This record gives sequence, structure tokens and C-alpha cells, in this order.
Amino acid sequence: GKRILLIIGGGVAAYKALDLSRRLMELGANVRGVLTAGGAEFITPLSVASLTGEECYTDLFSLKDEAEMGHIRLSREADLVLIAPATADLMAKMANGLAGDLASTVLLATDKPVMVAPAMNAEMWRHPATQRNIETLKGDGIHFVDPGEGMLACGEVGPGRLAEVMDIVGAVESFFDRNFNGGSPKPLSGKHVIVTAGPTHEPIDPVRYIANRSSGKQGFEIAGALASLGAKVDLVAGPCDQPTPMGVNRIDVESARDMHTAVNDALPADAAIFVAAVADWHVANAGDQKMKKTVSGVPDLNLRENPDILKSVAQMNGGRPGLVVGFAAETENIVEYAQAKRERKGCDWIVANDVSDTTGIMGGSENEVHFITGDGVEGWPRADKSEVAQMLAYRIADALNANK
Repeated sequence: GKRILLIIGGGVAAYKALDLSRRLMELGANVRGVLTAGGAEFITPLSVASLTGEECYTDLFSLKDEAEMGHIRLSREADLVLIAPATADLMAKMANGLAGDLASTVLLATDKPVMVAPAMNAEMWRHPATQRNIETLKGDGIHFVDPGEGMLACGEVGPGRLAEVMDIVGAVESFFDRNFNGGSPKPLSGKHVIVTAGPTHEPIDPVRYIANRSSGKQGFEIAGALASLGAKVDLVAGPCDQPTPMGVNRIDVESARDMHTAVNDALPADAAIFVAAVADWHVANAGDQKMKKTVSGVPDLNLRENPDILKSVAQMNGGRPGLVVGFAAETENIVEYAQAKRERKGCDWIVANDVSDTTGIMGGSENEVHFITGDGVEGWPRADKSEVAQMLAYRIADALNANK
């Protein structure tokens, strides 16, 4: 397996490094720990050593270590150096080439790739010095797993929380070309997939627009699931506040016409998965200025049909993706409408959602779908959107590999 040197900085999130090392080992990695003096205020070298099965190194000037395991060797005997949590202090040392303790010396001496998962108070994260150091490190080719937002240990709310353990694991997997054990490639390795997600906003004037209730969650989950199976994913996203999945190239758009252009620019692809809830119409007479309420009553909105992105890609003459999948959001006659849509659009599969008001699916975290192909209909059980995404991603992998 891959060898990872895990440097654990001095932050309250240090305890998460124990779970992180266990998860990496479950994937077949060999993990060796380096604990800073600050990190050792939160967890013990013994706990790290017990979990990893390797000695945990703490002190630059331990003669035994220097005789048997010098800091230079420590810095070279890894495929990746991972810092989690990375404090503002440790990043400042890295950015300025300081080497006053074991962790910073290893980081200066290593010729291996380095990945940083920062964690700190929100004000420390926002401080110009920290942001300057991050820019420097990115310029030096250091990989980052950005922190999340939320309640911090100090009681403040804001950016600075250590990324979720599984997101860090995902970043490490992505880094190793998603081929973690050096074994067979992941099922979608080398495949390019386009996914659309979210609603579109069709302007009426500079402040108003026509939209729908799509949260983008299902499409984003699908993009993430495809990336975790090794695909190169372009995610064309309408306006929504979902976090970008690990390893996914996100392209933000607003209107259906913008989305159509972005999809065409992203082609060619092995598969295209159209999850976005694209508005059927746009306002042809949209105002450059805000429309004012007048005595004459309600303005006439001149609605014109939007481009049919799914149909145009499914019916391309040359260069059509090998697999084109559409989504249908229906409130009644779910299967019948979806089967008709599949015929009409010329796509290979349709995934039909029941979005009638009682189910809370549009914008919610669960989904209940019918999976419709040329061979028939499967009703999938109601499940979390992430599970639906996993199931679909594996089906896509099977289909693309069957075409070889």
C-alpha cells in the first residue's frame, strides 16, 4: 500500500487524526505519525503509535531516532506527507522555510508531495498573514483540503473547522489517482463524464427571475460518486449553495442557455448525466432595468422555449457520449411520463423522481426513483440521495465498461 507520513499539528482537531489514520489504513495505506509539541497537548504519542502500529516521532533531537531513523529518512520514506490538522503556525513555518522542530524540519527536507488540511479559529483563518501564507504554499505546489464552516471549538461560528475525515480520505484517494492499493484501476478511471445539477435562473429583470425548487443535492452527490470511482467529472451547476464534491471540476452557470453553452464546451465525454432542473422557458423581453409597478397592471412576460440540452446531446450526429442519462421530475403518472420522455429525447436511461408535494424530495435529502432503460423499469427503494448516487454511479461504470 501507499506510505503516508501523517503530521499532527497542535489544534483541538488533533483527535480526528486518530480516526483519519485508521480510515487510511483500512484502505491499505501504511501510516506513520509525527506529533508536534502542540499536538501532544491534545493526544499522546502512544495513541498514535498504537493505532498505526508504527513508532510515533515527536522530537528532532532524539539521538536514537537520529541514529536509526533520521529526519531526512523520515521525510523521504513516504509517498505523501499529510498534515492534519495544520495550524496557522505550522503553515507559516512552511511558507517561510523555518525548521525549528521535527515537523517543520521534515517538511523542509522532504522531496515528496505534501497535502495540508488546515484547522484554526475563524479570525486566524481570515487573517491576511494566513491567507498570504496559503497563497505562497499553493504556489509552491502544496495540495490543500480546505476547512469547513460551522461551530468552532472556541464557540465562534465561521470558516476554520478541519475538513471532515472522509473528505480528507477522499482527497488522499484522489491524489493517488484513485488507485490506492497500487492494484487495479478504479472502474471509471480514464473516463470523462459531464453532470448537470441544480436549478436554472431565468432573468425577468436585474432583480427578479424564474426558478424552481431544485437544491442541486442529487446532482452534486452523483458528480461526487462518479469522481470517487475514478472519473474526470465536469459538473455544470446552476445557482445553488452545495459544496463542490472532492475531485470534481465545477462550472457555475445561471440560465438554461448558459448551461447549454457550458455542456457543449465540456464535450466530448464518455457519458453525460443531466440531473439539473432546467427551466423550460426564458423571458424574451427581460428588462435591462427593474420593471416598475404601474397603474396599467401586470407586465406581459413573453416566454420563449429554452434549448433542450438533454435532447440536443442525446441526438447529436457525431460525437454523442456513449451513455446519455436524463432525469424526470414528475408529480403524477411517474413511469408513463418518464418512459415517454426517454423515447422523445432519445436518451439511453431516464431516472424518474416522484416530486409530488407530499414526499419532500425536491430540496430534501432523500429520493425515491424509478430507473428506466430500454430493458424496462426498476423501482429503487427510497434512500438517501448519496445512496441513490452510489447506485447510479456503479450502473454507469458497468455500462461504460461493457462498451469496451
